[in-house]
Amino acid sequence: MTPAVPEAPPAPGQSPSERFVTLLEAHRGILRRIAAAYCRDPEDRKDLVQEMTAQLWRSFPRFDEGQRFSTWMYRVGLNVAISSVRRAAVRSRHAAPGDPEVLVAAAAATDAAPGDRDLLLLERFLSRLDAFDRALLLLYLDGHAHAAIAEVLGISESNVGTRLGRLKQRLRRELDDNA
Repeated sequence: MTPAVPEAPPAPGQSPSERFVTLLEAHRGILRRIAAAYCRDPEDRKDLVQEMTAQLWRSFPRFDEGQRFSTWMYRVGLNVAISSVRRAAVRSRHAAPGDPEVLVAAAAATDAAPGDRDLLLLERFLSRLDAFDRALLLLYLDGHAHAAIAEVLGISESNVGTRLGRLKQRLRRELDDNA
């Protein structure tokens, strides 16, 4: 579970840009985790982090200090990532097909340690999920409570539990099939 970072009110005399940078630095891992869940290529990850950061800055004047910055950051970051995936899907309709599963299978066939193999299987599982389920599982794996996940994704807490249960069952079946 990610340790909670205290989100103190702005320091006296702190400009909005200084406040933004302070909060961004305190929660920078969120953007990296989102990018890793939605992009396999390191350069694409960097581009996505940059795009999410730019959108966070554009949206910062509307940030409500009454809510947690990390929750708001997840919401904005996931929206940018999902939009990016949709744009990439449109572009890929006109490109030669590529299969990320072939790359994952090739990597798994190497002499990877058992922990690395499990990570590759999890990455393959994540890559096949739709954008919403990928966001849900990412938040769960990041250690967020159902209530926080519900708030970020805009669904009920019971819906979070139901969807997570189904995802866990699918993952278990897949892991059993690859054992």
